Amino acid sequence: EMATALVTGIITMMFNWTMLTYVGENGVAAVTIIMYVLMFASSLYTGYSYGVAPMISFYYGEQNFEKLKKLVGISMKVIACISGATVAGSFMLTKPLVSVFARPDNPVYELAVTGNRICTAALLFIGFNIFASGMFTALSNGIVSAVLAFSRSFVFMLITMLVLPMILGVNGIWLATPAAELMAFVLSASMFFRY
Repeated sequence: EMATALVTGIITMMFNWTMLTYVGENGVAAVTIIMYVLMFASSLYTGYSYGVAPMISFYYGEQNFEKLKKLVGISMKVIACISGATVAGSFMLTKPLVSVFARPDNPVYELAVTGNRICTAALLFIGFNIFASGMFTALSNGIVSAVLAFSRSFVFMLITMLVLPMILGVNGIWLATPAAELMAFVLSASMFFRY
C-alpha cells in the first residue's frame, strides 16, 4: 500500500506528459476525468479489502485455515460481483459521468467518453489486484504484498505507458491501464496459487 501511494504521483505525471504529447491540454483534462472514475471504483475494493483484512489476520493467527479459505472464497465472489457491477455501471453511465466534468460540445467530452469506455476494462481486474495485495499484508507477507502493489502501480503502468502509445497512439494511452491491470492480475493469481 505504501508503494502504491509513493508512485501515484509519478504515474500521474507520466499520464499527463503522454497526453500532452499526443493530444494536448484537452487530453490531460480527459485523462483526469477517467482517473476520477477509476479512483471511485477502486475505493470500493480498497474499503472492502481493508474491512476484511482483520478477519483474515485473525483466522491466520488462529490457524483456522478452513474459515480462512471460506472467507477468501467469499471475498472473491464479492469482488467479482462488484467488478461486474462497476464495469456495467461505468460502461452504461459513461456519458452522464463524463458530462459531470465536461459539456458535450467541449472536445474534452468526446476524448473522455472514448477513454472511459476503453479504461472500463481495467475494472475487471483492479478489485482482485487490490484484494490480493491487502490479503498478503493481512497474512504478514509484506514482501509479496509490496511486490504486487509496486508492480501493479508502477512497473506495469510504466511499461504500458511507454510501449502502447507508440504502437496505438491515443488509444494506447487509454489501453495502458487495462493492460497493466491485466498483467498485475496474472502476477496476483500466480502469487495466490504459489503461497
